[in-house]
Amino acid sequence: MGASRKLHGEINRVLKKVQEGVYVFDSIWNKVYDTDNANQKEKFEAALKKEIKKLQRYRDQIKTWIQSSEIKDKKVSATYEQALVDARKLTEREMEGFKICKKETKTKAFSKEGLGQQPNTDPREKAKSETRDWLNNSVSELESQIDRLEAET
Repeated sequence: MGASRKLHGEINRVLKKVQEGVYVFDSIWNKVYDTDNANQKEKFEAALKKEIKKLQRYRDQIKTWIQSSEIKDKKVSATYEQALVDARKLTEREMEGFKICKKETKTKAFSKEGLGQQPNTDPREKAKSETRDWLNNSVSELESQIDRLEAET
């Protein structure tokens, strides 16, 4: 019973570390895409790589637990097994995101791949542009309504 309790404690600790790691990874991920400074971007990418390595170690431990007979034992509740599977999937999703980020940063701007990509637009500029277009359309619509009302009177 003591070994089972110890295993439960370790599992809870690793699951908590995975959640914290994913939170840190996501915050660094946002910083990578929010910054325009190349030096800052490289610094954040290095931090991102460090964090994904931690998550990969946790994932390896989780995979070991999932395969072990102790977890598959009926005494250990199914929620632990499901929580481990969910944590593994969450980690793997972050690993895929890291792979995309790494590919984007390694692509040279004037290579065939770089020239074939859509130009990167700043999300803030894109939002401003969409708002500007909406305002222009709204003003045009209001002007046409005013013209129709004036024509009717």
